Amino acid sequence: MAKVAGVSMEKSSGNGPPSVPGEEGQDGVPDAERQPDRYGFLGGAQQSAGDNGGLEVPPEVLRQREAKWLDMLSHWDKWMAKRHKKVKERCQKGIPPSLRGRAWLYLSGGKVKREQNRGKFQELDKQPGDPKWQDIIERDLHRQFPFHEMFVARGGHGQQDLYRVLKAYTLYRPEEGYCQAQAPIAAVLLMHMPAEDAFWVLVQICEKYLPGYYSPGLEALQLDGEILCALLKRISPLAHRHLRQHKLDPVLYMTEWFMCAFSRTLPWGSVLRVWDMFLCEGVKVIFRVALVLLRCMLGTPEKLKACPGLYETMERLRAIELRYMQEAFLLHEVLQLPLSERDIEKEHSAQLRRWREAHGELSCKSPPRMHGARAIMAAEPPSHQDLHQNPTIIVAPAGSEKVLTPVSDQVELRGSSQSLSSTEHDTYL
Repeated sequence: MAKVAGVSMEKSSGNGPPSVPGEEGQDGVPDAERQPDRYGFLGGAQQSAGDNGGLEVPPEVLRQREAKWLDMLSHWDKWMAKRHKKVKERCQKGIPPSLRGRAWLYLSGGKVKREQNRGKFQELDKQPGDPKWQDIIERDLHRQFPFHEMFVARGGHGQQDLYRVLKAYTLYRPEEGYCQAQAPIAAVLLMHMPAEDAFWVLVQICEKYLPGYYSPGLEALQLDGEILCALLKRISPLAHRHLRQHKLDPVLYMTEWFMCAFSRTLPWGSVLRVWDMFLCEGVKVIFRVALVLLRCMLGTPEKLKACPGLYETMERLRAIELRYMQEAFLLHEVLQLPLSERDIEKEHSAQLRRWREAHGELSCKSPPRMHGARAIMAAEPPSHQDLHQNPTIIVAPAGSEKVLTPVSDQVELRGSSQSLSSTEHDTYL
């Protein structure tokens, strides 16, 4: 169990325990009769109410975006080298749902990692794994998004794939083992891609985007907590002064935010949009979201009157007002916040110096953090073969009517009892 300053990741997903399939849920409706929302949730706090804050994309616009993304993915190295700004803009607008899994695989560098390690996941998948981690992982499976149709059934294909991915990581990085905060990260990935792809994206998130976060001691997370606090002083001096006054250590309120990349905090539409930007631009997106929420909840004298003490402040930060987390508001505020990679690295150097003065050298020697897709590609230049794809959608030639045509029926069906293979599938929705 990962603990920092008394904070434990041993907690439910925030959606409550799942009811047994076939029985009645909290609202008296049998699970068998429930209809999933557009994201696959059958209930719980993250189920969509049908309103995404006025950001509904018209079908014709969505089709155009799909065609643009298919073109980008077909010439990924050229787009990243010469038109990265446009890639970033399109991630900020939101990746089309039908291509989100493939886009995340490419943005994270997971596609290249998979091609350079062909057969590695299958090799790890066949191994039994360390019994110590096996037991802990198995106990955590039912806690990950228990109201999502993919994970609602105990022992279903979603939980099976989640176990496979998490167990494979403990074998891939035995010195790190398993951290409970990795489970929701892996679950989000499995909602969008096959197990093998989810594994390699998880590897990239743990090693490139959030290095050291899931290591024993969680020193990297604590260091980022101090960075967040320093940045908050610049963004919202009032909120910063209030937190300092009550000696509220950053890890008390930001641990789940950062370690789970807000997947257990925000409405699902907001989660996906944040992840689109996070996998493109890096950890600055996570910092921006945290700073926006802190400023919104604690940024005025009137708001601080409602939380005069440490307990009231913690309760306020545990129950972020929905209006501040809605897709339209949150994305606008995040994009407007002036925070760059340089700002984070400058503050990182300052906080690392203070850490060494107070605690000595970091015990965990994690690799340097990569700030997004372009930095990852520059550090590990892919070959043409690494980016080769087997598309299952054909875009008609220019000059003819553009139609996206599925050429394979091997797509994941809701309620399917089988997992996707690792062949790249685009589901045209």
